[in-house]
Amino acid sequence: MRRLLFIPPVLMLAAALAQAQGAAPTASTPSTDPLAPAPSAAVPIEDIERFVEVFRRVQSDFVDPIDDRALMRAATRALLADLDPHSAYLPAASAADLRGDANGLYDGIGVEVEVRPDRSLKVIGAIDGSPAQRAGLRTGDVIVAVDGRPVGLRRDDEPSRALRGPAGTSVRLTLLRPGEALPRDVRLVRESIALASVSGRLLEPGHAYVRIAYFEGDTAEELKRVLADLKARAGGRLAGVVLDLRNNPGGLLTTAIECADQFLEGGLIASTRGRSAVANTVYRATPGDLLDGAPMAVLIDVGTASSAEVLAGALRDQRRALLLGSRSFGKGSVQSVIDLGNGDALKLTTARYYTPSGRSIQAAGILPDVVLPGTAIRGLREQDLPVHLAGDAEVVDGYANGVIVEGEGAIAEALRRLKQAAAARAARRTPPRG
Repeated sequence: MRRLLFIPPVLMLAAALAQAQGAAPTASTPSTDPLAPAPSAAVPIEDIERFVEVFRRVQSDFVDPIDDRALMRAATRALLADLDPHSAYLPAASAADLRGDANGLYDGIGVEVEVRPDRSLKVIGAIDGSPAQRAGLRTGDVIVAVDGRPVGLRRDDEPSRALRGPAGTSVRLTLLRPGEALPRDVRLVRESIALASVSGRLLEPGHAYVRIAYFEGDTAEELKRVLADLKARAGGRLAGVVLDLRNNPGGLLTTAIECADQFLEGGLIASTRGRSAVANTVYRATPGDLLDGAPMAVLIDVGTASSAEVLAGALRDQRRALLLGSRSFGKGSVQSVIDLGNGDALKLTTARYYTPSGRSIQAAGILPDVVLPGTAIRGLREQDLPVHLAGDAEVVDGYANGVIVEGEGAIAEALRRLKQAAAARAARRTPPRG
């Protein structure tokens, strides 16, 4: 008599995954993509059996009953958890939040956070003019509770969602601040966050200050408008610009590329490298420097991350700007958001960023030309994050300090350096007498 075996859905899924992983191009259908990964060996049957055994043990013996769908969601999250800090499975609500963030529109307190292994939230930066900034939240703060409830109390929660809510509602944050022994409570009122990502002012006749707080959909257009206004107020031409990228957590890569293009006449801006063909891209500038070559100084610090580092690295490598401040965060990876068809999405790290000189930003950051004093806090860098991607230029230096550079003093020093550069430029253009 033939034995009929019941194959649980989880085993069928595991077997399908093993078959897919083991599938390789046949001799009659060779792969034509030179960047395609080499086929890997099939998952050993012992590993599949071990996975199913763990699944069954949790089903039968865990102290509280868990349905199969919840257990599969947990397994899916675990599949991504050990890849790097920036890959994640996004349920429909979180995926919608991410799409809204890209457009610069959402209700909340206006803060960029990272989820730590204990599910607490470390503040990367507060958006200029947001409730978080007005309440004094700063890089390095760790949010441990929202309205008295520990963040990420349930494993299926997205901890940062607790910070969001309808505009006008109040929220109480409990946070730990480096250097302080006791936690502090901060009360904020949520707002509809639709703030300008670019602002500017004249520091003195001919010299301007431009701040880019983050990169969202229309940041490049905002930058053009701000520069045009400042040039008009300066009589049609700027003698120099201080570009402030401190505490800029990044955002859309394509927007940062467009912003860099506005300061360059040509040449390489950045490149990305990954395993798929679409992840390997070279970005080049087009003619048309909106400043007509006027000197630039760029302010960075440990809060300068991701696409903000791409912009800083392009201007430095192209010898277009002097960088002042402290070493940047070092997030040199690209995340692709993949729609899964049911509203959920997969945020997956698919490439690394490289500066025009070919230097990887990942876990190394951008080093300034001129170091400025600031507040040193441990654990603020990409390379301090658990399971971070290794960087080509990463230097293992232990749990070292990241430095936050705040205040108007840095702007004043950048302006002084700008005027020095302008004077030297004028001297080179002046023909000798006699």
